[in-house]
Amino acid sequence: MNPTDGNDSADADPGVDTVGSESVEDHQSGTPPRSSITGHDQKGQALTDGGTVSEFEQMADVSMTTAERRRQWFDEKILAPARIVWDDWRARTGALIVLLYLLMGTIGPLVVTAPQPNQGPRLIGAFRSLQYPLGTTASGEDIFAQIIHATPSMLIMIASGAVFTVVLGTAVGTLAGYKGGRTDSALMTVTDIMMTIPGLPLTIVLAAALQIKGNPAVIGILITVNAWAGLGRAIRSQVLTLRDSEYVEASRIMGIETPTIITSDIIPNLMPYITMNFVQQARAVIFGSVGLYFLGVLPYNNVNWGVMMNAAVERAGAVSSPLAFHWLLMPMLTIIFLALGLTLLAQGADRIFNPRVRARHAKSISSGDDGDDDEDGDPPTTSATAREMSTAGGN
Repeated sequence: MNPTDGNDSADADPGVDTVGSESVEDHQSGTPPRSSITGHDQKGQALTDGGTVSEFEQMADVSMTTAERRRQWFDEKILAPARIVWDDWRARTGALIVLLYLLMGTIGPLVVTAPQPNQGPRLIGAFRSLQYPLGTTASGEDIFAQIIHATPSMLIMIASGAVFTVVLGTAVGTLAGYKGGRTDSALMTVTDIMMTIPGLPLTIVLAAALQIKGNPAVIGILITVNAWAGLGRAIRSQVLTLRDSEYVEASRIMGIETPTIITSDIIPNLMPYITMNFVQQARAVIFGSVGLYFLGVLPYNNVNWGVMMNAAVERAGAVSSPLAFHWLLMPMLTIIFLALGLTLLAQGADRIFNPRVRARHAKSISSGDDGDDDEDGDPPTTSATAREMSTAGGN
């Protein structure tokens, strides 16, 4: 057998191309030569039936309408997280508890009458009267009404303190870790100085010096005035690792601006840690404010859970008196349930930022072509179904 017969057969077959050679069809039609493996011409451009098109100018064969894009965005950003939360009993329980407190702080004061002295009999026990379900105080005020009307200021304190800490700590830590150099040194110097200042004495001094007059938003910030420093240093250590990742390097090579890289590539990877710190700071605001109100350190112009506990101990001896113990117990249980709800919600919400979990709960939006296929009897394909089919095909 002639050893060159194989080459002759390859030349005779127009459908066979050798690596790095021109195909017969390309040679006859005048199309620039392309690699049989990559499908690109010698200049690195993709070749299509319509001519030469840059790789960055290629478009998908399937397009989506504006309505379909909106439905897909709503499904990915709203419905998928809601499904994730509802599928996890911890997140579901925490979300229901937090929602209950939000309703207490927004609708509750509009529905429940404001507490007043001599509103009812004195020191009625909890769960002994439908009119006063949580009992009354030594002056005849409804404890349930006190708790409801104290909730809005507490929610404002929690939101202001937690948001202040998370936003400032994340901004400082991300900027220091990503930029490095003198920016990192300057920001970390300020952070270290803030970490050395004791928080409780600083809060007391600032509350007395600033004349805040019981403003809950300012009080929430004062309680966490230096808590952002620890979060900033922890975020910096995470960013030092993420900034050398391949996708971040690719974004820099493509000329994407630094703020876009930070908000799109780095911060999303930090969201589980940021969420847990948000809840931690929210709990710190709850316990810190209630403790300072109980001690009489912070000024107030409205009823507060800590003030209720202070009045129960000072005016009725609730610690040693069974008749007044419910006056101390009810605000304590209110604080405990709110902290528990936030903790459960944060533990379950960690799955929201998992891309695989989000993809499993997000349904794909069918395009016009897919709709035609669906009329033939094929069910719409979700991302979970597609992944299962790809897994099965790989097996």
